[in-house]
Amino acid sequence: MKILVATEKPFAPLAVNMIREVTEAAGHELALLENYTDVADLLSEVADADALIVRSDKVTAQVLDAAKNLKIVVRAGAGYDNLDLTACSANNVVAMNTPGQNSNAVAELAFEMMLYQARGGFAGKAGTELRGKTLGLMAFGNVGKYMANIAKGFGMDVYAFDPFLSGEAIEKAGVKVCKTVDDLFSKCQYVSLHIPANDETKKSIGFELLKKMPKNAVLINTARKEVIDEDGLLKIFAERGDISYLSDVAPDCKNEFEEKYKDRFIFTAKKMGAQTKEANINAGVAAARQIADYFKTGNETFRLNK
Repeated sequence: MKILVATEKPFAPLAVNMIREVTEAAGHELALLENYTDVADLLSEVADADALIVRSDKVTAQVLDAAKNLKIVVRAGAGYDNLDLTACSANNVVAMNTPGQNSNAVAELAFEMMLYQARGGFAGKAGTELRGKTLGLMAFGNVGKYMANIAKGFGMDVYAFDPFLSGEAIEKAGVKVCKTVDDLFSKCQYVSLHIPANDETKKSIGFELLKKMPKNAVLINTARKEVIDEDGLLKIFAERGDISYLSDVAPDCKNEFEEKYKDRFIFTAKKMGAQTKEANINAGVAAARQIADYFKTGNETFRLNK
């Protein structure tokens, strides 16, 4: 089988070597398409591929139509909105992600932004401490659990809201349960988002929720920019001068923030959640192992298009 790794942003060389070891040990061929800038290159390379590993690369209906031999595509990472799941199903292609492999990297980034903001960007002025502050986690999956562990080490009071988990499961992790989203935002000075971007969550975080937050509120977004109602975000920023927004993906209204709200936001240059050497390796190798296992045993544990 030919396994194609197609990455506009390549894996680290060490990760590629480890992916190759997994692939060849399973008796398959590894092909690389790195740093490509034209989708035509992807369409050409994927034509005879049996499996595909991508990072943030878009796997569209056009790509899938060109991939006549394709049986499985794995997104090396947790988010998978770059995969057209409907088109995958229509083309009889199994779609997977690699949940949990970059969770610690995302959690650490969220805390790094929180620390930088709390200490005023290390600009020489007095800042604040995280100890004793309240942190709310919107969703308590892999990233949320890492966040909770870090926060408890800082002496923060941690809450979580997750409609898909029982209160007992959250409490077992030493975290307090919020039964509603409103409750989470009302209780917590810091709220960190760990929700996917789907029909239910897009533009769900806006003015009505943010106005409930305590004084000196900080919203942290390492999820997707689409979950933010940017009109509502700008409205609350105009009304309350004590709110800050930290995100690892800049909103579409970035220019307005830069013009009006200096020192009240942090936006990374690009989505940085999984941008560590460890996460880079973990996600890529996990993708290769899942493909090898699928071809050997038919294991579909992480299948997305069921």
